[in-house]
Amino acid sequence: MGRMTRRGFTVAAARMMSAMLASGEAGAAVARSWPAPRTAGAGAPAERRRKREFRGMWIATVVNVDWPSKPGLSPDRQREELITLLDTAVDRRLNAVMLQIRPTADAFWPSPFEPWSEYLTGTQGRYPGWDPLAFAVREAHRRRIELHGWFNPYRIANHPDPGRLVATHPARIHPEWVVPYGGKLYYNPGLPEVRRFVQDAMLDAVSRYDLDGVHFDDYFYPYPVAGQRFDDDTAYARYGSGFPDRAAWRRDNIDLLVREMGQRIKRRKRHVQFGISPFAVWRNRSTDPLGSDTRAGVQTYDDLGADTRKWVVEEWIDYIVPQVYWHIGFAAADYAELVPWWAETVRDTDVQLYVGEALYRAGDPAQPAPWQDPAELSRHLTLCREYPEVLGNVYFSAKQVVADPIGAMARVVKDHYPARVRPPY
Repeated sequence: MGRMTRRGFTVAAARMMSAMLASGEAGAAVARSWPAPRTAGAGAPAERRRKREFRGMWIATVVNVDWPSKPGLSPDRQREELITLLDTAVDRRLNAVMLQIRPTADAFWPSPFEPWSEYLTGTQGRYPGWDPLAFAVREAHRRRIELHGWFNPYRIANHPDPGRLVATHPARIHPEWVVPYGGKLYYNPGLPEVRRFVQDAMLDAVSRYDLDGVHFDDYFYPYPVAGQRFDDDTAYARYGSGFPDRAAWRRDNIDLLVREMGQRIKRRKRHVQFGISPFAVWRNRSTDPLGSDTRAGVQTYDDLGADTRKWVVEEWIDYIVPQVYWHIGFAAADYAELVPWWAETVRDTDVQLYVGEALYRAGDPAQPAPWQDPAELSRHLTLCREYPEVLGNVYFSAKQVVADPIGAMARVVKDHYPARVRPPY
């Protein structure tokens, strides 16, 4: 659950995040021993996981990261490209895709709330000549693949100019909802009317399509930009009384979004899963004794207004996919530290844990040596299977699942996916 959008933001931001992690909070880490992995004996958690586990991939549409390959393709070509991605998922023995259908306050279906996405036609609001979401759901289900609709709640645009939005865009009609920050536009999470609107816009897809899940990524309050301030002064003055500080108020705003969204999904379709893929570090242990033994420059609790641990403990979501986008042994945020931390966090809850995998790093010459080894990702799954709480893995992103430049995905399939299986619920 990681960029300019997941790769629009993740590839751009992933390198930035690594740098931020490496230069993160210093200080001696408090020694801590993780509970020993609970390996399954003859009675079953691991055995059950071999028979049922979540194997997913993200299909990013923002800035045409994965699909469509570029805006303005014919409907036939767009359909062909999507089928290629779904067929590849079958070949890789995956059973779920997270398809980004609301990347920037827009839609990949005929929404009465927001305009057609520019990533389909090149022009925001232009009808693409077909219903991509209806086609995606149908074709995924034909292949026994779950289709989780991936939404970004608050991002409006990857530029700062409201005038570039279609005239009927809600952000043009309600400029008071909009906060420019870091060269982009965002809806203000501190406004109750914004929270209700973005929920309504997303729930339209839940009501009208046979989605298997609703999926949020890691963008709540935006990632910090040096020297800039997210200007929500007016909303804080109006709604922030009763909170010890602005950070607590912001966390409450996101808590309300998550809790209410989960409740509203279940009222409409109880079987639809609700999941979130956050940046993997809730808090560093040097900040909070409950945190992970990491030295991250970003902590979701403090910097994004996202109390990801609370959402699990309170069971407001059905699954969580932390974006553990680092290699085993990475000093600032070790994969082998974060997986057991999340396993302990979900333990004794009804929240499923799947681990987000940075397939896009495999073979990237800008990445450190472990990512040049095709076996690195396979080692991730080997480690995950020491923890019965880890019920699957999700790969970013579909483009790399197809291209697999150094064979890292093929190695995962060979070592861990001997046959297709059903998801764990």
